[in-house]
Amino acid sequence: MSSSKNTNSNQPVVPGAREALNKFKMEAASEVGVNLKQGYNGDLTSREAGSVGGQMVKKMSPVRTASFKRADRTALGHEIEVRYIATITA
Repeated sequence: MSSSKNTNSNQPVVPGAREALNKFKMEAASEVGVNLKQGYNGDLTSREAGSVGGQMVKKMSPVRTASFKRADRTALGHEIEVRYIATITA
């Protein structure tokens, strides 16, 4: 077991980040068409809250792409571009 204290996981890791997180949340809500107000938003439906959280996660989990050219297996002397698209998940 870890010797560190159990802290409230609802607190930002970086002091002073709460305002930036709230701004980020408001931007995500605007993008998915959910009207958030400053302060308490307990009247949101689960779907609305999930849409906002999902949009935030989508923005925080960048998509990585890798492209390269390789020999075409069906046409000798030709190359095709291969592209891999992946997201980083926990």
